[in-house]
Amino acid sequence: MTKETDETISDRIARILADRIISGAIRPGARLRQDHVAAEFSASHVPVREAFRALQKQGLAESEPWRGFRVTEFDIAELREVAEMRASLESLALRHAVPNLTRAILDEAAEVTRHGDRAGNVRDWEAANRRFHHLILTPCHMPRLLRTIDDLQAASARFLFAAWRSDWEARTDHDHRAILDALRKGQTEFACSTLARHVGWIGKRKPTSKNGDLRETYEIPG
Repeated sequence: MTKETDETISDRIARILADRIISGAIRPGARLRQDHVAAEFSASHVPVREAFRALQKQGLAESEPWRGFRVTEFDIAELREVAEMRASLESLALRHAVPNLTRAILDEAAEVTRHGDRAGNVRDWEAANRRFHHLILTPCHMPRLLRTIDDLQAASARFLFAAWRSDWEARTDHDHRAILDALRKGQTEFACSTLARHVGWIGKRKPTSKNGDLRETYEIPG
């Protein structure tokens, strides 16, 4: 499916609003005003409501009785839940993907990792990181599982942007390289356990303040 030909107006609205929420352009707690969104996208209220419900399903927005929708607040407990779910589901997807991984896929994943290492900002790094995970997991051919993982990765990205919107420094992703090395050697269980640790360790960190300072709590998982 291509965004240009098959994407519905509600899908497009949801995608653009999700990107704004994840990047921090729309702040936590902000009201999503149906009239404003409908006017911006030259759409009726029906696809706007559908887009809001899609954001709610992703955990990016919540419905308030008689008040409409607003962007969800950050929650350290949610971050930990997302990390644990990603650890379980991504390792499951990788285990099923392994028989379908080709040398070309692994080579592309390696190149994407190198691109991420050279990223000059968090947005470029996150895009490369998301592409890496997409490449090695998609061959599992389990669309429902992959959709769930996509939603969890979006939630992770939102915390990532909040923590690293400024003062970004390029970094080398050793875990990605270890996963690829294990996959090339046929070490499936090691690759899966490394991936699970890679995306799940953040959920085990303790906040450094009673408010759960995101910069201290959220370093760089995958």
